[in-house]
Amino acid sequence: MAKITLSNLAHSYTKNPKSQSDYALKTLNHVWDDGAAYALLGPSGCGKTTLLNIISGLLTPSSGQVLFDDKDVTNKGTTERNIAQIFQFPVVYDTMTVRDNLAFPLKNRELTTDYIDQRVSDVARMIEIEDILDKKAMNLTADIKQKISLGRGLVREDVNAVLFDEPLTVIDPHMKWKLRTQLKSLHRQLGHTMIYVTHDQTEALTFADKVVVMSEGEVVQIGTPTELFEKPAHTFVGYFIGSPGMNILPASVQGDRANINGHDVKLNTEYAKIDGKIELGIRPEFISLSSDPTNLPIKINRVEDVGHHKIIRASHQDHDINIISSEDTEISANMRYVAFDKTRLNIYADDWLVEQ
Repeated sequence: MAKITLSNLAHSYTKNPKSQSDYALKTLNHVWDDGAAYALLGPSGCGKTTLLNIISGLLTPSSGQVLFDDKDVTNKGTTERNIAQIFQFPVVYDTMTVRDNLAFPLKNRELTTDYIDQRVSDVARMIEIEDILDKKAMNLTADIKQKISLGRGLVREDVNAVLFDEPLTVIDPHMKWKLRTQLKSLHRQLGHTMIYVTHDQTEALTFADKVVVMSEGEVVQIGTPTELFEKPAHTFVGYFIGSPGMNILPASVQGDRANINGHDVKLNTEYAKIDGKIELGIRPEFISLSSDPTNLPIKINRVEDVGHHKIIRASHQDHDINIISSEDTEISANMRYVAFDKTRLNIYADDWLVEQ
């Protein structure tokens, strides 16, 4: 295992980048703690895989350094970094048995037969493939092949880090949930530094100790799932995390009041003068329907009953507002207003959270 430090790291796929828009990965400084589980989360094209490949040594950054335990490995390859990487699609040797696939990385290091047999047995038990160890890989399903890929990445005990690049893409939903749970359990057992790339917020939030949220080549927030939910540092995080995401409404702020299209909203604290594009953010879970005309007026457009709760799609003038209510909430005709939990309100200036 290793502490991984990224120092002034940036990357462009163009030879002579002239502006920030030319960078697939904008300047980043971060320390990945030894033995922690991280997720790189963001939409396609945001720079997740670029960053992962720089950490693994598959890609050399345009500028900056990669350090493992304070040793510069920027120009060293994957083997020298002692990294295991699991890719989006299964990489297995079809003509080998499952047992030989798992043993392959250990045999390459000329470890003892007894150790290899024990290690293969241990990993097979962890990922629940003990009953197929002597089957050829070629006739197995995609999800089983991906389990073999995972097992081969985890079989070495001496790796500095295990990197996952959207490893559950080809897995069906039920098996995906099961494998995600197993990976979390394996991290607790093995203690490896793990970095997991995904565009799926459920995968990220259930797997990682800390989630690194990326947008347009930039890291916009690093935090625990609770921090990302309760205090998104950027409006993108608020929008991307949650289903539905955070409501973002244009506002002006003076002291402990926000004003939305002429309607006052009481805040939980006072703010100093704020410049720039000002917005108020609140999650659907912290809004309630009201018949009190002192609250913000809305129009209910539709109600979606998703079984365990209702999603109320509403609007205030030209701005959408989503509300999550309990399954037994009665929605009457006079509920034409919404009340906000003032302890859950966030204020943003030019998309960044304003500290109270």
